[in-house]
Amino acid sequence: MPPNRMLIALVTALPLAGLPLAGHAGPRCQAPANAETDVTATVTAMYAAAAIDDLDGFHAVTTPDFYAFDGGRRFDGDALMQLMKTAHAGGTRFEWHVTQPKVEADCTMATITYVNVGSATVNGVPQPVTWLESAALRRDGDRWRIHFFSSTRVPQSVSK
Repeated sequence: MPPNRMLIALVTALPLAGLPLAGHAGPRCQAPANAETDVTATVTAMYAAAAIDDLDGFHAVTTPDFYAFDGGRRFDGDALMQLMKTAHAGGTRFEWHVTQPKVEADCTMATITYVNVGSATVNGVPQPVTWLESAALRRDGDRWRIHFFSSTRVPQSVSK
């Protein structure tokens, strides 16, 4: 089938398969008025829990099927918190600050992209660190919970 006909066939078949077309998803439900503040606070709460190895606090702001991409690896469930706990046991401490957040949300889903400006203290010596991060959140009743989290460290020469 020629490429143009293949594209036309695909575009015609997607709505029949129940998949919305980009830009044609139909009416969206409205995001809560405080979505940007609440989504940002949820991510900040994840960092607060990670800083003190608070697994219950982490569970309070993540979905049961949470996963993350960090440091070139995939972490399922509590594995990211285990990584933090191991780092803390070795004397490493992190400081995180969500800056320049951009939140897009409707009534059930949200995404946030931001610059995380902080530090990693190893052997008592703090080093500035910047990460580019994003997360996808689901609304669970009256609260947002992180379903997916991604972090990419900015090389120090670029972040200056």
